[in-house]
Amino acid sequence: MTRLTLRYAQYLSSVRLRQRALSYNTVVAGEAHKRVRARLRPKDLYRLIGPYVGVRFTDQFRAVVPLALFLVVFALLILRATVRDEATVAAGVLAVIVGLMLFLEGIHHGLMPYSETIGYDMPSRTSLAKILGVAFVLGLAATFAEPALAALKTVGSLTHRSRAPYLHALLNDHPLALVLAVALSVGLAVLVGILRLAMNWRLKTLIVLSLVPCLALTGYLAMSPDYAPLLGLAWDCGAITTGPVTVPMVVAMGVGVAAATGEEDNPLSGFGIVTLASLFPAIAIMLLGLLIPAPQPAVIAIPSGGAVDWYAASPWSDLIAALRAILPLTCLLWLTQRIWIKEPMSNPKLIAYGIGLSVLGMLLFNLGLAYGLTPLGNHTGTLLPAAFAPDAAVAGSPIYTFWVGVAFVVGFALLLGFGATIAEPALSAMGVTVENLTDGAFRKDFLVRIVAVGVGLGTAAGVIKVIFDLPFAALLIPAYLAALAMTLLSSEEYVNLAWDSAGVTTGPVTVPLILAMGLGLGQAVQAADGFGVLALASAGPIISVLAAGLWIRWRLAISRGAKTETTAV
Repeated sequence: MTRLTLRYAQYLSSVRLRQRALSYNTVVAGEAHKRVRARLRPKDLYRLIGPYVGVRFTDQFRAVVPLALFLVVFALLILRATVRDEATVAAGVLAVIVGLMLFLEGIHHGLMPYSETIGYDMPSRTSLAKILGVAFVLGLAATFAEPALAALKTVGSLTHRSRAPYLHALLNDHPLALVLAVALSVGLAVLVGILRLAMNWRLKTLIVLSLVPCLALTGYLAMSPDYAPLLGLAWDCGAITTGPVTVPMVVAMGVGVAAATGEEDNPLSGFGIVTLASLFPAIAIMLLGLLIPAPQPAVIAIPSGGAVDWYAASPWSDLIAALRAILPLTCLLWLTQRIWIKEPMSNPKLIAYGIGLSVLGMLLFNLGLAYGLTPLGNHTGTLLPAAFAPDAAVAGSPIYTFWVGVAFVVGFALLLGFGATIAEPALSAMGVTVENLTDGAFRKDFLVRIVAVGVGLGTAAGVIKVIFDLPFAALLIPAYLAALAMTLLSSEEYVNLAWDSAGVTTGPVTVPLILAMGLGLGQAVQAADGFGVLALASAGPIISVLAAGLWIRWRLAISRGAKTETTAV
């Protein structure tokens, strides 16, 4: 008994010791937790959040500020003019930086998870018809969410009803039809692009089938003085629609379909959809221009060179526009995932956080666009003619002789296109993929430079078109005929890369700046319109990348021939 009592007492003692230890550890852990929470000072919070925000802010800062400073420095040093409303423009540029940072981060956390799930899971869980239906609606909804599409809303007052009646009517009398035509054409392009991946069609075939009727329609409209001004807008819309929302979402879906069809080994397998999304809007807008009723003659002429009120933006209207752009796309993706894929939502709080960031980012971006980038680009464009022609707004104009001034303006356009492309983050990401695909034969830095040169030369050609009021078709058709000839001679990989590089380089910063500059310049020199600069800037990298690809293939052929001769000897 005594021995059992002793053992029981020892057992109770050990239990009490364990309980005390557990209680002590709990208290210590709680006190330590309190101490950790108490030590999270604002300085520590900054150290945790600072790097996360700083990296993303720096990326957008590097993309936006150098371009804005280049415009300001060119106006001050070369044009000898000041920038009006400096504080407002600076605040607008800051809003663009913060807005892009929040918008892209929100897209990454809020919309991209849906798109990636649909792209990878849907091909194995549903029919091809349903995939094509989702692809069409996804392309349509993503177009409405593009931030650069807002740039079209501010350019209607820069067109002349008497000189470009159909263009003026399309932008001012039928803006909803214009946006719907662009959205429907992008939806159709995504549908055809997914069908191409599912059926393993060659991109060359689709380019020929799309580009030939597009160029034929361009030549037909170019023969009419009333319809010819529509061409610049039609081709520019192809660049406007391929932005930071459409491109990653449709490429993610395309990569998923390519993986389901056994082509996942090709890193560029999802490419080609962006190309079609650039060509189809041009066809849609040209057809829409032929279908709208003949515009009524202008009653009041719009004075050329007059100031445009870019500050008519309202935060509430921009907030509603942001909600209309993001929420329908989110609902579409959620319904697709829940109803057809039957996949539960993962991390709903993170997705809600991303959607909130997307809406807030688009709101800030639209405000910054209206108050910062667009006025700055338009103001610089209106001042450019002072370099070679008299201008009442610039004392002592023309500042230089005619051809020297024109050379300054063309050089400005070339550097603007080159610098905007170098700062484009999507192009850098594409360069990494291409370098891996070609085993280092086509290096990332070489790709970025060759695309930037093409965009710069295309922008310069567009400015020449506006200055001398040249027929847009006379520049565009030869450029795309040359691109078509090189396409037929190039391999499929370089065709995918070259044609999609045109869409990747036209980002949400490049589009409003170049568009506003071209329209401001066209207004100052009293051209019929200032459209077409973006279209030629998009044609440039297609030609430059295809030419580089042919050059690389020629060099490899010479190297292999030399090795063969050495082996034979």
